[in-house]
Amino acid sequence: MPLAFGDCGETGSHPSELKLVVGNADFMQISGFNAFPKEMRNANRQRGLTMIELIVATSILLILSGMAVPLARVTVKRQREKELRAALWQLRDAIDRYKDAAERNAFQTKVGSEGYPPDLDTLVKGVDVGGKKLKFLRRIPTDPMTGDTDWGLRSMQDDPDSDSWDGNNIFDVHTKSTGTALDGTKYKDW
Repeated sequence: MPLAFGDCGETGSHPSELKLVVGNADFMQISGFNAFPKEMRNANRQRGLTMIELIVATSILLILSGMAVPLARVTVKRQREKELRAALWQLRDAIDRYKDAAERNAFQTKVGSEGYPPDLDTLVKGVDVGGKKLKFLRRIPTDPMTGDTDWGLRSMQDDPDSDSWDGNNIFDVHTKSTGTALDGTKYKDW
């Protein structure tokens, strides 16, 4: 049973006198036991939010979500740029390994190809070296900017600023995206 001190609501009792009330909560409520100050009792009756509190809370949420959307867009773009750099590195590494193998005479290359692969499919399908296939890529990576495996190609004979490929060999690869990176450079110049 709970114990409480306080005014039991009896007439003629002095406010400085404390009386011990023993009983359950229902008895204390029925007998007019006032263990809590009036302000606390009124606070329990007041439930919910005022209209101003709702407007302020909604405004704060709108401002925070308005700041989060541009940040999310930049994060997605940064991730796609990271994937583009990784795909370009993977393709260029495969071209370099093909060229190194061709220069070591591991296999025969076409005259005038400068030892570079004729196309990207050759890097995936591989080259026959002594009865075994020497592969340089598992698959052609997808360009994260265009969503396709169609890459811009440059041959050794192409003009350095040219966007067209003459079809002789693959000296370098680039994306076909015309977008601009976060650092202000064009993706196709990477």
